[in-house]
Amino acid sequence: MPSGKRILADLRLFGRGYIRNAAGLFFGLIFPVVLILIFGAIFAENTGAVTVYVQNQDSGPISDSFLGALNNVTRLKVEMVDPSQNFTQYLSAHSSSDGIIIPEDFSASYLAGMPVNLTVYGNPSQTSSAIISGAVDGLADYFNLKYYNQNAFPVIGIDPANLRAGEPKYIDFLVPGLIGFSILVSPMFSMVSISSEYKKHKLFKQMSLTPLTKLEWLASKVLFYVLLSAFSFLLMVAVGVFVFGANITLSVWLIPFLILGPMLFCSLGMLVGTVTKSIESASVLGNIITFPMMFLSGTFFPISMMPEYLRTVAHGLPLFYVIEGLNNVMTYDNITSALIDIAVVTVITVIVFLAAAKLFKWRED
Repeated sequence: MPSGKRILADLRLFGRGYIRNAAGLFFGLIFPVVLILIFGAIFAENTGAVTVYVQNQDSGPISDSFLGALNNVTRLKVEMVDPSQNFTQYLSAHSSSDGIIIPEDFSASYLAGMPVNLTVYGNPSQTSSAIISGAVDGLADYFNLKYYNQNAFPVIGIDPANLRAGEPKYIDFLVPGLIGFSILVSPMFSMVSISSEYKKHKLFKQMSLTPLTKLEWLASKVLFYVLLSAFSFLLMVAVGVFVFGANITLSVWLIPFLILGPMLFCSLGMLVGTVTKSIESASVLGNIITFPMMFLSGTFFPISMMPEYLRTVAHGLPLFYVIEGLNNVMTYDNITSALIDIAVVTVITVIVFLAAAKLFKWRED
């Protein structure tokens, strides 16, 4: 016969153990709240205001009318780009693939009844691009029907474009993001766990009695995750290209990201495990640091669809510059922007590595 007293006694015992387990408490209670905060922040202000960058190279009345109609589309937030700017570089610098170029002969061609094309940049992995393309298609049809419905052909056409050569596919943009994701996850979680467990079980103290120095131990872990990330990179590129036909660019400029990225997150994981007092608290702190980077660095959601304040937050996350740099090399072939990303990642990596080496101790005081 089941005993309610024994059930309640075991319930209290299990409950106390669960509450004292910081990792279990994090994933059971805190992590869902973190997801609500992250996804809520991403989508709460995104009630249709998709940012699109527009470069008007025309000075005629029809382009002004078209821009006025574009500004009246409630789903769009139009940001003007000076005609003197290199448009593709401007989009990359603003972490966006969505843009429209109105050519310089737009008004004259339209008034003369001659065909003229709007260039619409987009990214097939982003829903924002579909919204923009739909809006531009609708406005082009409206202008064509309003003034030239008697013609057998439309005057305004759409010229789809992207920031790279070739027809883009979703997999082209997915591969760099997942490479950045793997560069973060494996070194970060592993080093948080290793450093906190070694500290708890006094393994560092035992290793201090060997000729191995703490800097050598940390360097060996960095080297391991650099090699692991390189192998993971080759594997994901091979699957993307040979299984899904991904169109990506391979370049020597990928090497800095495959070295600095694992070094950065390996050092960061070591730093987290060093400064925390227990395995549970190290796990919680590691998750708190890691999960926002997963969702706010452009891995799963494009930065351009986020509210402005979240874009600012994203630019403060190390993973953002790793993923942006990979995209600039592999997807956009924008080496100039990639060099900036390399410089930023280098500075952050040096700071975090030196901090980890400084605070990491073989023996506890």
